[in-house]
Amino acid sequence: MNPTEQTFAVGIIGCGSISQAYFTACKRFPFLRVSACADLNPAAAEAKAQEHGCRALTVEALLADPEIAIVVNLTIPRAHAEIDLRILAAGKHVFSEKPFALTRAEGEAVVAAAASAGLRVGCAPDTCLGAAVQTARKVIDDGEIGTPLSFQANMICGGHEHWHPSPEFYYQRGGGPLFDMGPYYLHALITLLGPVKRVAGLTRISFPSRTITSAPKRGTVVAVEVPTHIVSLLEFHNGVIGQLTTSFDVKHGHASPNIEIYGSAGSLSVPDPNGTGGIPKLKTAKFADWVSLRHTHPYAEGSRGVGVADMARAIAQGRPHRANGAIALHALDIMQAIHESSDECRHILLTTTCERPEAMRGDLPDWVLE
Repeated sequence: MNPTEQTFAVGIIGCGSISQAYFTACKRFPFLRVSACADLNPAAAEAKAQEHGCRALTVEALLADPEIAIVVNLTIPRAHAEIDLRILAAGKHVFSEKPFALTRAEGEAVVAAAASAGLRVGCAPDTCLGAAVQTARKVIDDGEIGTPLSFQANMICGGHEHWHPSPEFYYQRGGGPLFDMGPYYLHALITLLGPVKRVAGLTRISFPSRTITSAPKRGTVVAVEVPTHIVSLLEFHNGVIGQLTTSFDVKHGHASPNIEIYGSAGSLSVPDPNGTGGIPKLKTAKFADWVSLRHTHPYAEGSRGVGVADMARAIAQGRPHRANGAIALHALDIMQAIHESSDECRHILLTTTCERPEAMRGDLPDWVLE
């Protein structure tokens, strides 16, 4: 079959709020078709099935369906590795939500199982495949800031108990600002700069408990089990060094950059990697002030799920996919090492690495992949 004609039946496990983005994206790519969905809550699966014109199945029935080639794993973080392994054992490719797993060992097991079975494993976030990060990457690749030297990155907020309807897991094992939001920043930084060589970190629990102020659990007190303010230093293999801060403890931040990369000839401001849009900005000797850049790549808005489509096209074409398991495992290794560094009072040399993924094409419109 011509790779341009190959279509893939997709199954989705986990029908929570994030699933809407994946259902929508799969409809927009003509070579993807959501065939079935499943959830521990059968009513949630049935509602999504009726909304999107697919079948509601049990997890077991979905994994046994020979039609389904790719399964998207949108379960809770502590179940990611377990469900990934079940999907691979069923002979299907898997694309998981972040974080890849809770521990380095769990992530390594998933990557090893996929390699043994000759299957693909991918992982969110794929927001780094969108317009903002890809435009910023082109600026770096074109040499507009010279040689990248350093960076700073910040994800700071006051915590999720003020808006999330069920925020307890953000303060339990597998949660915290680094495991929750760090993957967006790390996948973006790997896309821009490549793999990391070593890390150092300092962490703290600033508040031993949190009181939920959002409905429907307003007034519930949550014990905090994981660090909620994490400052880390990262050294990349290309020599770039910089700081990543992730925090649920900052009540009122002021103009902290999401990501800024400083080069020998200029500086680059990269928008919030939690989304695909936003406007990168550039400052060099040619400009009196920061200059807003026009997007050079597609997927500026509403395009979570591009990673699933890119994996499907990569399978058909026999090429590497971009939001792949090696990058996800490397990001997981970085996050675990940052915590270990703080606990052990030492730098940590990473045991994993990955290839900087191929840049997205800038000459194609949204929802077209070649």
